[in-house]
Amino acid sequence: MKHLNLTLIFVLFMVFILPKTVIAQDSNLGNWLIYIGNKKLNTNWNIHSEIQYRNYDVIGDLEQLLLRTGLGYNLTENNNNILLGYGYILSKNYISDTNDKESVEEHRIFQQFVTKQRIGKFGLSHRYRLEQRFVEDNFKMRFRYFLGIKIPLQDKEDQKNPLYLSVYNEIFLNTEASIFDRNRSYGGLGYKFSKALRLELGYMNQFFESSGRDQINIIAFVNF
Repeated sequence: MKHLNLTLIFVLFMVFILPKTVIAQDSNLGNWLIYIGNKKLNTNWNIHSEIQYRNYDVIGDLEQLLLRTGLGYNLTENNNNILLGYGYILSKNYISDTNDKESVEEHRIFQQFVTKQRIGKFGLSHRYRLEQRFVEDNFKMRFRYFLGIKIPLQDKEDQKNPLYLSVYNEIFLNTEASIFDRNRSYGGLGYKFSKALRLELGYMNQFFESSGRDQINIIAFVNF
Protein backbone atom coordinates (compact mmCIF):
# COMPACT_ATOMS: atom_id res chain seq x y z
CA MET A 1 0.00 0.00 0.00
CA LYS A 2 2.88 2.36 0.74
CA HIS A 3 4.32 1.81 -2.74
CA LEU A 4 0.90 2.35 -4.30
CA ASN A 5 0.39 5.67 -2.49
CA LEU A 6 3.81 6.92 -3.59
CA THR A 7 3.06 5.82 -7.13
CA LEU A 8 -0.24 7.70 -7.23
CA ILE A 9 1.47 10.86 -5.99
CA PHE A 10 4.13 10.48 -8.68
CA VAL A 11 1.56 9.99 -11.46
CA LEU A 12 -0.50 12.98 -10.33
CA PHE A 13 2.64 15.12 -10.25
CA MET A 14 3.70 14.06 -13.75
CA VAL A 15 0.26 14.41 -15.33
CA PHE A 16 -1.16 17.51 -13.64
CA ILE A 17 1.40 19.56 -11.73
CA LEU A 18 4.55 19.36 -13.85
CA PRO A 19 2.96 20.39 -17.22
CA LYS A 20 1.35 23.46 -15.61
CA THR A 21 4.67 24.49 -14.07
CA VAL A 22 6.39 24.08 -17.41
CA ILE A 23 3.83 26.16 -19.28
CA ALA A 24 4.04 28.89 -16.64
CA GLN A 25 7.80 29.06 -16.96
CA ASP A 26 7.73 28.88 -20.80
CA SER A 27 10.48 26.26 -20.78
CA ASN A 28 11.66 23.87 -23.48
CA LEU A 29 9.76 20.83 -22.23
CA GLY A 30 8.42 18.64 -25.01
CA ASN A 31 6.42 15.45 -25.27
CA TRP A 32 7.30 12.15 -26.98
CA LEU A 33 4.58 9.61 -27.78
CA ILE A 34 6.26 6.26 -28.38
CA TYR A 35 5.06 2.85 -29.56
CA ILE A 36 7.48 -0.10 -29.43
CA GLY A 37 6.32 -3.45 -30.80
CA ASN A 38 7.86 -6.88 -30.95
CA LYS A 39 6.50 -9.76 -33.03
CA LYS A 40 7.92 -13.18 -32.15
CA LEU A 41 8.07 -15.28 -35.31
CA ASN A 42 9.48 -18.38 -33.61
CA THR A 43 12.02 -19.26 -30.91
CA ASN A 44 14.84 -17.49 -32.74
CA TRP A 45 13.42 -14.77 -34.99
CA ASN A 46 11.52 -11.58 -34.18
CA ILE A 47 10.35 -8.40 -35.93
CA HIS A 48 10.83 -5.03 -34.22
CA SER A 49 8.53 -2.07 -34.98
CA GLU A 50 8.63 1.44 -33.57
CA ILE A 51 6.82 4.77 -33.99
CA GLN A 52 7.85 7.95 -32.19
CA TYR A 53 5.90 11.20 -32.47
CA ARG A 54 8.05 13.90 -30.90
CA ASN A 55 6.70 17.38 -30.10
CA TYR A 56 8.37 20.63 -29.15
CA ASP A 57 5.54 21.25 -26.68
CA VAL A 58 2.88 19.14 -24.95
CA ILE A 59 1.40 18.12 -28.31
CA GLY A 60 0.76 19.60 -31.75
CA ASP A 61 4.11 21.20 -32.58
CA LEU A 62 5.88 18.39 -34.40
CA GLU A 63 9.62 18.16 -33.84
CA GLN A 64 10.29 14.74 -35.33
CA LEU A 65 8.50 11.66 -36.66
CA LEU A 66 10.53 8.46 -36.38
CA LEU A 67 9.58 5.12 -37.95
CA ARG A 68 11.84 2.15 -37.28
CA THR A 69 11.73 -1.58 -38.01
CA GLY A 70 14.12 -4.51 -38.02
CA LEU A 71 14.62 -8.25 -38.10
CA GLY A 72 16.17 -9.79 -35.01
CA TYR A 73 17.68 -13.15 -34.09
CA ASN A 74 18.04 -14.59 -30.58
CA LEU A 75 21.51 -15.95 -29.89
CA THR A 76 20.05 -17.39 -26.67
CA GLU A 77 16.38 -17.84 -25.86
CA ASN A 78 15.74 -14.64 -23.85
CA ASN A 79 18.92 -12.71 -23.12
CA ASN A 80 20.93 -12.00 -26.29
CA ASN A 81 19.50 -10.61 -29.51
CA ILE A 82 21.11 -9.22 -32.66
CA LEU A 83 19.10 -7.11 -35.08
CA LEU A 84 19.43 -5.45 -38.48
CA GLY A 85 17.10 -2.52 -38.94
CA TYR A 86 15.98 0.47 -40.98
CA GLY A 87 14.64 3.82 -39.84
CA TYR A 88 12.94 6.79 -41.52
CA ILE A 89 13.13 10.11 -39.68
CA LEU A 90 11.34 13.33 -40.63
CA SER A 91 12.59 16.34 -38.64
CA LYS A 92 10.86 19.73 -38.49
CA ASN A 93 13.60 22.18 -37.49
CA TYR A 94 12.92 25.80 -36.61
CA ILE A 95 14.86 28.32 -38.67
CA SER A 96 16.90 30.63 -36.43
CA ASP A 97 15.05 33.69 -35.08
CA THR A 98 11.83 32.79 -36.92
CA ASN A 99 8.67 30.78 -36.40
CA ASP A 100 9.22 28.96 -39.70
CA LYS A 101 10.35 25.36 -40.02
CA GLU A 102 12.33 23.39 -42.55
CA SER A 103 11.90 19.66 -43.18
CA VAL A 104 14.89 17.33 -43.06
CA GLU A 105 14.59 13.68 -44.10
CA GLU A 106 16.87 10.90 -42.91
CA HIS A 107 17.14 7.26 -43.91
CA ARG A 108 19.00 5.12 -41.42
CA ILE A 109 20.40 1.60 -41.40
CA PHE A 110 21.45 0.19 -38.04
CA GLN A 111 22.84 -2.92 -36.40
CA GLN A 112 22.41 -3.64 -32.71
CA PHE A 113 23.12 -6.18 -30.01
CA VAL A 114 20.94 -6.37 -26.87
CA THR A 115 21.89 -8.42 -23.85
CA LYS A 116 19.89 -8.72 -20.62
CA GLN A 117 20.78 -9.87 -17.12
CA ARG A 118 19.36 -9.96 -13.60
CA ILE A 119 21.08 -8.81 -10.42
CA GLY A 120 18.81 -9.67 -7.52
CA LYS A 121 15.41 -8.19 -8.32
CA PHE A 122 16.88 -5.67 -10.78
CA GLY A 123 16.66 -6.30 -14.51
CA LEU A 124 19.50 -4.82 -16.59
CA SER A 125 19.48 -4.26 -20.33
CA HIS A 126 22.52 -3.30 -22.45
CA ARG A 127 22.10 -2.17 -26.06
CA TYR A 128 24.97 -1.52 -28.46
CA ARG A 129 23.89 0.13 -31.73
CA LEU A 130 25.81 1.25 -34.83
CA GLU A 131 24.00 3.57 -37.24
CA GLN A 132 24.65 4.54 -40.86
CA ARG A 133 22.74 7.78 -41.40
CA PHE A 134 21.78 9.26 -44.77
CA VAL A 135 20.69 12.80 -43.88
CA GLU A 136 19.63 14.55 -47.08
CA ASP A 137 22.91 14.60 -49.09
CA ASN A 138 25.18 13.83 -46.13
CA PHE A 139 26.39 10.48 -44.78
CA LYS A 140 27.15 10.07 -41.08
CA MET A 141 27.91 7.22 -38.70
CA ARG A 142 27.15 7.02 -35.01
CA PHE A 143 27.57 4.60 -32.10
CA ARG A 144 25.10 4.39 -29.22
CA TYR A 145 25.30 2.63 -25.86
CA PHE A 146 22.16 2.18 -23.75
CA LEU A 147 22.01 0.93 -20.15
CA GLY A 148 18.53 0.39 -18.70
CA ILE A 149 17.46 -0.77 -15.25
CA LYS A 150 13.99 -2.08 -14.38
CA ILE A 151 13.05 -2.12 -10.68
CA PRO A 152 9.85 -3.93 -9.59
CA LEU A 153 7.77 -2.29 -6.87
CA GLN A 154 6.10 -5.51 -5.67
CA ASP A 155 7.17 -9.01 -4.77
CA LYS A 156 6.96 -11.60 -7.52
CA GLU A 157 3.92 -13.13 -5.84
CA ASP A 158 1.89 -9.94 -6.27
CA GLN A 159 0.50 -9.89 -9.81
CA LYS A 160 -2.45 -7.53 -9.15
CA ASN A 161 -0.39 -4.32 -9.32
CA PRO A 162 2.68 -5.05 -11.46
CA LEU A 163 4.24 -1.60 -11.07
CA TYR A 164 7.90 -0.92 -11.73
CA LEU A 165 10.41 1.88 -12.05
CA SER A 166 12.44 2.27 -15.23
CA VAL A 167 15.66 4.27 -15.54
CA TYR A 168 18.19 4.45 -18.35
CA ASN A 169 21.10 6.38 -19.75
CA GLU A 170 22.15 6.40 -23.40
CA ILE A 171 25.21 8.07 -24.91
CA PHE A 172 25.62 8.88 -28.63
CA LEU A 173 29.09 9.11 -30.17
CA ASN A 174 29.92 10.25 -33.71
CA THR A 175 32.71 8.84 -35.83
CA GLU A 176 33.61 12.36 -36.98
CA ALA A 177 35.79 15.05 -35.36
CA SER A 178 33.08 16.14 -32.90
CA ILE A 179 32.81 12.79 -31.13
CA PHE A 180 30.14 13.59 -28.52
CA ASP A 181 26.69 13.86 -30.06
CA ARG A 182 24.25 13.72 -27.12
CA ASN A 183 23.29 11.96 -23.90
CA ARG A 184 19.83 10.91 -22.72
CA SER A 185 18.85 10.23 -19.11
CA TYR A 186 15.39 8.91 -18.28
CA GLY A 187 13.31 7.93 -15.26
CA GLY A 188 9.75 6.66 -15.36
CA LEU A 189 6.97 4.64 -13.84
CA GLY A 190 5.67 1.55 -15.63
CA TYR A 191 2.61 -0.69 -15.37
CA LYS A 192 2.52 -4.19 -16.83
CA PHE A 193 -1.04 -5.05 -17.83
CA SER A 194 -0.10 -8.46 -19.28
CA LYS A 195 2.70 -10.24 -21.11
CA ALA A 196 1.49 -8.46 -24.25
CA LEU A 197 1.22 -4.86 -22.98
CA ARG A 198 2.94 -2.47 -20.61
CA LEU A 199 2.90 1.32 -20.40
CA GLU A 200 5.40 3.85 -19.06
CA LEU A 201 5.19 7.51 -18.14
CA GLY A 202 8.56 9.16 -17.66
CA TYR A 203 10.78 12.22 -17.79
CA MET A 204 13.84 12.44 -20.03
CA ASN A 205 16.67 14.97 -20.26
CA GLN A 206 18.54 15.14 -23.55
CA PHE A 207 21.88 16.91 -23.28
CA PHE A 208 23.79 18.13 -26.35
CA GLU A 209 27.28 19.62 -26.52
CA SER A 210 26.10 23.14 -25.70
CA SER A 211 22.37 22.85 -24.96
CA GLY A 212 19.72 20.58 -23.54
CA ARG A 213 16.04 19.69 -23.76
CA ASP A 214 13.54 17.95 -21.50
CA GLN A 215 10.74 15.64 -22.56
CA ILE A 216 7.79 13.85 -21.02
CA ASN A 217 7.68 10.34 -22.51
CA ILE A 218 4.57 8.20 -22.85
CA ILE A 219 5.61 4.74 -24.04
CA ALA A 220 3.58 1.66 -25.02
CA PHE A 221 5.38 -1.70 -25.29
CA VAL A 222 3.44 -4.35 -27.21
CA ASN A 223 4.35 -8.02 -27.73
CA PHE A 224 2.28 -10.03 -30.18
